[in-house]
Amino acid sequence: MTTMRKFALLAAVALAAALTLSACGKHEDEQQAASAQAAQATRPTDKSDAEGWNKYLVQLLQKNLQGMSASQPYAYLVTAGDTDEAKAQNERQLSTVQDTVARGVLPGNLLAFAGPDSAKTADLVVTAFTGARAGSFKDVIVLFIGDQADQQRVEEAIKPTGATFRFVQM
Repeated sequence: MTTMRKFALLAAVALAAALTLSACGKHEDEQQAASAQAAQATRPTDKSDAEGWNKYLVQLLQKNLQGMSASQPYAYLVTAGDTDEAKAQNERQLSTVQDTVARGVLPGNLLAFAGPDSAKTADLVVTAFTGARAGSFKDVIVLFIGDQADQQRVEEAIKPTGATFRFVQM
């Protein structure tokens, strides 16, 4: 599956989640809630299971969109692979995030970073936010889905921007 297709899938699911959350005031019947519980994706054990990781990470993203007023989040999925293709994909992803950080993001937006390898995801975020302008992300939410061991360094990289930092344990 190509990088763009993976990103498009992740973005489409995130958009659907945002639309679903906008209808939160409506009550689900108990049967739908039970079905949703049964469909919960679990954390894949194989870092190369792209489909499994997409389902799992999108599910975590959907549960953490509160406070976002934009129509959809910016979702970045960092691959765990060490192949040349995976490295190139992560480099393109880093370039995209660096451009976004340099340009700035409007208040009310949410940027989400996740991937099967928490350390690689954290490395990308820390590198992308190096040199970010102080206060440039005021009223923007930055969500990092990863391991506790990487939380602090990501939070420290985000802090100068004024963004609201959120951490979700994988």
